[in-house]
Amino acid sequence: MKSQDTPFEGGPMDGRVLPVLLGPTGHPPKTYRIPVPDAAGGPPTVLVYRRVPRGQSKRLGVPLGWKYEFDPEGGKGGRGGRLRWPWSKPGTGSGSQDPEGPGGKPGDTGG
Repeated sequence: MKSQDTPFEGGPMDGRVLPVLLGPTGHPPKTYRIPVPDAAGGPPTVLVYRRVPRGQSKRLGVPLGWKYEFDPEGGKGGRGGRLRWPWSKPGTGSGSQDPEGPGGKPGDTGG
């Protein structure tokens, strides 16, 4: 497997560069989670970092590389960590659509 030295910014990992495994497309993962064990023996704290472009080329605007920025909310903001399909309704999980539609009755066209 290929890996790439990727810098981390913000949070406890600020300034460190770690080798991150690349996916089949040649990019590192969009989120990088680092479990930190608790000193008292409790559940580990998970640090979440998000992948952002390091810079862009002048002519084409292609990302020159990637870096990770600290996400203090821990993945609770934004997309919520779930995969979103284009055909799913906003605010619902995938496949949990109401068969009756927004009107309440099946076959009601609203007119």
